[in-house]
Amino acid sequence: MTALAACGSDDGDTPTLTWYINSDNGGQAEIARRCTEEAGGAYRIETSLLPREASAQREQLARRLAANDSSIDLMSLDPPFIPEFAEAGFLAEIPEDVAAAVTDGTVQGAIDSATWKDELVAVPFWANTQILWYRRSVAEEAGLDPENQPVTWEQIIEAARDQDRYIGAQGIRAEALTVWINALVESAGGQIISNPDAPVEDVEFGLDSDAGRAAAEIMETIGREGLGGPGFPNQDESASMFQFQGDRGSFMVNWPFVWPATLAAVDDGSLDQSLVDDIGWAKYPAVDADTPSRPPIGGINLGIGAFSDHLDETYDAVQCIVSVENQAFYFVNDGNPASHADAYDDPEVLDVFPMAPVIRESLEDAAPRPMTPYYNEVSTGLQDTWHPPGSVRPDSTPESSTELISSVLRGEKLL
Repeated sequence: MTALAACGSDDGDTPTLTWYINSDNGGQAEIARRCTEEAGGAYRIETSLLPREASAQREQLARRLAANDSSIDLMSLDPPFIPEFAEAGFLAEIPEDVAAAVTDGTVQGAIDSATWKDELVAVPFWANTQILWYRRSVAEEAGLDPENQPVTWEQIIEAARDQDRYIGAQGIRAEALTVWINALVESAGGQIISNPDAPVEDVEFGLDSDAGRAAAEIMETIGREGLGGPGFPNQDESASMFQFQGDRGSFMVNWPFVWPATLAAVDDGSLDQSLVDDIGWAKYPAVDADTPSRPPIGGINLGIGAFSDHLDETYDAVQCIVSVENQAFYFVNDGNPASHADAYDDPEVLDVFPMAPVIRESLEDAAPRPMTPYYNEVSTGLQDTWHPPGSVRPDSTPESSTELISSVLRGEKLL
């Protein structure tokens, strides 16, 4: 299928639209089949699989679009890459009527992640977020009720410290660390970049601030006191989950994949049902009790290739792909949360993901990572200066990371 789709050929009078997808459990291919059938011969959609790593996906798409590749009709894009692609002219303009149709009922976090310079430049498809997972027994002993009363990082740090437990977060030197840093800064009322669409020489950073220092203090405390566990500097999302499932698990910030993965482990006998009974979920922790948290947002938006020979058909196809029914199917089939609020009322979604209402609430309040054409430099610079977490210092790390990233953007240093 990949080889055939890459040719972008048409069968007689039926245009073939190529949708470059990321790896999943087959849900995107099934949606392509459904929308092809619904089109009634007006077009057909074929899928072409991108590399597994997001950075490799970006590289492949950027190279082909830089060559005005007309075979790219649709592409599944990681939100941080959208400003870069929009600035380069790789994304087709979305007509007003299409923009209105695909954003009506869509959660705000997903719209924000698909917007550049106040214009919708991609179509929200699925929208991931992190929530707080907790062991009910640990929370109860600490006198906390996260489900009904939002908790702060200070509270969960104190609970883990008092009960000799581990906190699950992503301390690895990778994109997951950038996600955590951004969520902490945003939850403290700040922004990593305050004017993301400014020219490179005018970019203003908000790390060296009260919000940046508050974020650094939380990260330093968890890392320096060993509250993140023995392998915290190498802990990614899966490692966080495994630690949380262990005897010393307490609280964890992580994506919704945790739930089906834990149920599968119970089914195969590697975990006990009592663990599932002890797991609760709530909104992402706040940095300050008086400031609502800003959870991370991830997921995938759909970019429309600027050089497509079939733009009218692609505009129609993308509206079919992101229908509420298809988003609900994709949520259940692949475990990827929907960007449309109505999908969270689907009975099957609620059956498979009982925490769906918390996910939807989190997506409404979620803050995207810095939406900037220079995202790769910003993210890598953060990982270079905020790792390992135990070495972070509130009085110096926000300032030193700002200096490094600023120098890189000015061409004075290399990463």
